[in-house]
Amino acid sequence: MDYRTATTADLTAIFRDLANRMADQYATAGLNIDEVKDEFMMALREGRGHTLIEDGKPVAIIAWREINHAAQTAFAAHESFFSRSSVRFCKKHIRRIQALCGNLPIHSYSWSHRPEVAKWFRILGFKEVERGKGFVIFELDPE
Repeated sequence: MDYRTATTADLTAIFRDLANRMADQYATAGLNIDEVKDEFMMALREGRGHTLIEDGKPVAIIAWREINHAAQTAFAAHESFFSRSSVRFCKKHIRRIQALCGNLPIHSYSWSHRPEVAKWFRILGFKEVERGKGFVIFELDPE
């Protein structure tokens, strides 16, 4: 797995075959797909997005923005992204993003009720910091 600066073509490719679990999370968060794409598009225009690539093809996109002394992430992926090998890559990659944000804490919101999501965040080094109505905020402390 590798990464590159995300492009609008990458965004289109990811959302053309978006994993159902991602679409479900957006719906649970009260967002429609067009709103999600708009948020990603803003991040890409500002150079705040990476495409994750496997075998030369985009499989996921991660974007970030700085809010209230933390970097907040947004994520979209194909179903093929969700594998053990992706976790190893993402553990290093999230630290790259953190460095780009000046070593701020990273906040990731999850609207998923799948037990493997919390486990995945723990493996990446995140801890649960807040629960709200239907969501969990995970935080990755600065190194």
